[in-house]
Amino acid sequence: MRFILCTAATLALAACASPGKDTYETICHKTSVAEVAGLFDTWNAALQTGDPKKVVTLYAADAVLLPTLSNSPRLSKADKMEYFEYFLQQRPRGSIDQRNIILECNTAIDTGLYTFAFGDGSTAKARYTYTYRRSGDGWLITSHHSSLLPQPQ
Repeated sequence: MRFILCTAATLALAACASPGKDTYETICHKTSVAEVAGLFDTWNAALQTGDPKKVVTLYAADAVLLPTLSNSPRLSKADKMEYFEYFLQQRPRGSIDQRNIILECNTAIDTGLYTFAFGDGSTAKARYTYTYRRSGDGWLITSHHSSLLPQPQ
């Protein structure tokens, strides 16, 4: 079987395919930095609802969550629900401080620094990485790592 990988150069093309009997085909959907940046805004808006189910629906079934305020990896939907039930009690609102977005064929990476403001007036600065995969007509988070910034010495 032949496999052809779509690269960033083919992102704007309709498909990558290998001719012949055994063909692997991937449709590379066009995206933009602005669209991927908007995925964080969608996630942040889901936080504002206070409903962990709305947040968890943004994650792929096999997504890995390494959350900001927990030392436990969250692998299952139930694990993610448990974390967001706790996290949303803090009434978080995220804002991006610095970011770098990489676009690939049906995947994207958004990595940088963000700050959470909480309902009690406290804040937490953290580094983050979200990876996304195109799924149907939208995008799902496939991995999300967030860790508090180390304190200066």
